[in-house]
Amino acid sequence: MRLNPRVLLALLSVYLIWGSTYLAMRFAIEAMPPLLMAGVRYVCAGVLIFVFLCWRGHALPTKRQWRDAGIVGTLLLLGGNGAVCLALERGVSSGMSALVVGVTPLFALVFAACWGQRASWREWLGMLIGLVGLVLLNFGRELSTSPVAGMLLVFAALSWSFGSIWGKQLDLPSGFMASALEMMVGGLALLLVALLRGEAITVLPAAKGLWALAYLVFIGAILGFSAYVYLLETVRPALATSYAYVNPVVAVGLGVWLGGEQVDAMELIAMAVILAGVVLVCLPRRNVAPLPPPAGAESGA
Repeated sequence: MRLNPRVLLALLSVYLIWGSTYLAMRFAIEAMPPLLMAGVRYVCAGVLIFVFLCWRGHALPTKRQWRDAGIVGTLLLLGGNGAVCLALERGVSSGMSALVVGVTPLFALVFAACWGQRASWREWLGMLIGLVGLVLLNFGRELSTSPVAGMLLVFAALSWSFGSIWGKQLDLPSGFMASALEMMVGGLALLLVALLRGEAITVLPAAKGLWALAYLVFIGAILGFSAYVYLLETVRPALATSYAYVNPVVAVGLGVWLGGEQVDAMELIAMAVILAGVVLVCLPRRNVAPLPPPAGAESGA
């Protein structure tokens, strides 16, 4: 399919917004523990979207849609984001995190093939080029991590990619209602695990952390996550998950702009390689039959 304006806008949203959330999450974790912060973020965003849609007269989801959206939300937010939070808590390096996140699109292509949606050679090539770019981006940086943190990162990539692809086969509500349900249930799962881990706010959060949390709720979750759900409904898995290669580039750019960081020649080369891989993935395909919608599911947003 060709990239229509709505798809382009959604891609730019996940590219730029999720690239900026690295910095926002660092500030927000200073205000509250990681899983508690993530749970509050997604529950607040999901409730706001749900209330707004009900106010606008959107059809209420069925029990089956609640169940299926809850499964997807738990895989994406608890299994994906939650596992990354736990890995970061164990001191995993940013370089290792970026490399494992870069494997997520490759996992997604494998899972998509299990349901009969095969990627083209150009998509595989673009993904591999993007992965090489991520390795170059982290060349010479600290990549060491503990075995437990490394396993958490691999689990996060598997859980996020599997949930993204399996969700295309399930009975999810249309449009932003799917985002709302996934965030509410996934956020509640995060809060439950945070409670079991004994996470709590012991000091009054600083204003910077609260502003960062507000950004994560309204921009990172409501806009970014909803754009991602729309892409999963609309475009190929390779294109929907290509954000994993662009986000580190955006994060580096923000670090230079806001954090006073320096970029060397190797990092510039790496970013060029990453963008070349993304361009290959974004080129339109011809004569590709989309996956059939799940029984009883409503069509896109």
